[in-house]
Amino acid sequence: MSKKVVIIDYQLGNLFSVYQACLNEGIEAKTSSEKKTVEEADALILPGVGAFGDAMLSLKKYDLIEPIRDFAASGRPLFGICLGLQLLFSESEEFGSFKGLDLVKGTVKKFPTSSKNRGKVLVPQIAWNQIQEKKSWKTSPLQNLKNGEFMYFVHSYYVCPDTTAEILSQTSYADVTYCSSISKNNIFATQFHPEKSAKEGLKIYKNWIEKI
Repeated sequence: MSKKVVIIDYQLGNLFSVYQACLNEGIEAKTSSEKKTVEEADALILPGVGAFGDAMLSLKKYDLIEPIRDFAASGRPLFGICLGLQLLFSESEEFGSFKGLDLVKGTVKKFPTSSKNRGKVLVPQIAWNQIQEKKSWKTSPLQNLKNGEFMYFVHSYYVCPDTTAEILSQTSYADVTYCSSISKNNIFATQFHPEKSAKEGLKIYKNWIEKI
């Protein structure tokens, strides 16, 4: 029996590209903002583009905060992408201070706009950049990717986990070496956009679904 993969639609996600990536890798996914659909899913994808505070308000509007937390606690696979990664954290400093889903302890911080080595820094980072192995990728959705692979990033803020044990990959920008993907039990999430990262990015979707 095929698994019910749900892409959460809370009006701030890059739903089309994520959905197309799923189709490309043979994943029969559906998009939904319905609480019941989220609760009954076998696997969830939490995408996101936009501001952290707005996203949390939207999740609250659709009554999805507790269902996502309960889903994560159930042990079923949860895949966060870009803002979807940041929302998993305890809080964000974006445009003030906002509480997140608190599934991963840590804070979301903004890139500096200048650095000692580079002078003025363009923020947001909109670029292909390398991901470096922090802990083994062998049993993660990053398996079969080479260390130093390039992925596509679009973001002004980055996550700072309280513990390094959850950091799967790191990336450097603006003299900051930051967490670009995490793995914590059934939770996997990336700051970069796998669906916009050509064939190597699409491998991540394939690896993730094969582990379900």
